[in-house]
Amino acid sequence: MRHVIGPTGEPLTLADLPPANTKRWVIRRKAEVVAAVRGGLITLEDACRRYSLSVEEFLSWQKAIERNGLPGLRVTRVQQYREETLSG
Repeated sequence: MRHVIGPTGEPLTLADLPPANTKRWVIRRKAEVVAAVRGGLITLEDACRRYSLSVEEFLSWQKAIERNGLPGLRVTRVQQYREETLSG
């Protein structure tokens, strides 16, 4: 079975990913989806389709992890929008 290393350092397989009908996106679930895409377990397109995400939303999760690690995923969309508006 193919796997990548997930955000907790444990192997992550397709079966470990959040369910397609996930509505509550906690930090761990977001990080698992980002790790799966980065590791080639699923494509960006598949992740967006599976979870009804926009590419921009997924990329914002990825950017948050790159900038601040998992705690960066705590920032809400409204906060991100305000920060981008103020800095832009």
